[in-house]
Amino acid sequence: MSTSGSNAGNGTIYVGVSTKMYLGYQASLRWLSEVRSIVDDRPALAGNPPVRVFVIPSFPVLEPATRILAGSPVLLGAQNCAWGDGPLTGEVSPGMLAELGVSLVEIGHAERRKLFAEDDATVARKVRAAVGHSLTPLLCIGEPERLDAGAAAAFCVEQVRAATGGDTALLSRLVLAYEPVWAIGAQEPAPAQHVNAVLAQIRAELGPDCPLIYGGSAGPGLLPQLPGADGLFLGRFAHDAANLGRVLDEALVLAQTRGSDPRARQ
Repeated sequence: MSTSGSNAGNGTIYVGVSTKMYLGYQASLRWLSEVRSIVDDRPALAGNPPVRVFVIPSFPVLEPATRILAGSPVLLGAQNCAWGDGPLTGEVSPGMLAELGVSLVEIGHAERRKLFAEDDATVARKVRAAVGHSLTPLLCIGEPERLDAGAAAAFCVEQVRAATGGDTALLSRLVLAYEPVWAIGAQEPAPAQHVNAVLAQIRAELGPDCPLIYGGSAGPGLLPQLPGADGLFLGRFAHDAANLGRVLDEALVLAQTRGSDPRARQ
């Protein structure tokens, strides 16, 4: 998954889905097959598409997922990784994920931080381990409670700097998922005005070197309201593959608009 600075801000839009632990094994396989069909039915997503699609199923599904998605432009992700291999019982190493054909790995999600006590140091170790195995870290950032846009952006920037150890060269290896914790699982996404303001300030601080997408109760109709976003990270809404298709159609139209009008993201 190329996430070099040439992708950020050039019209490429990222649309991804995590199934978390909502789907069982067989349901996950059916969903992946449906996603494959949804993408195959949209020829504009083939080749070097303006919209990059990624899916992040649970660990036991990764191996069959590689077969279901073989030959498809859909990128496969993992929901987490260890910071290494060896005596880490119950964990999954980034090296094994790479062997399985995984392209990106979700790191630092708010649920991992809250429920499994992952701190900034742990997140930083995982980021470096993932990059060391040529995986793209999908780094989740977001303020824990409602803050004004300036304070929220400052909190997120500090999370990124902690995760990279201040190494700006790592920024070009990341995809950032801005997920305000208070919007995860909520009835509505964070207000578009808030999201745009936060994204603009994050980008002003960190530069254009990595894609910056929004997650948190995201659904259809939201992406066109977020000119500052490079895409969406979807949750339960997109566990119905038809809903994912609706967002992909919006993304394809928007990518064409952004590609023809550089002012569309400003």
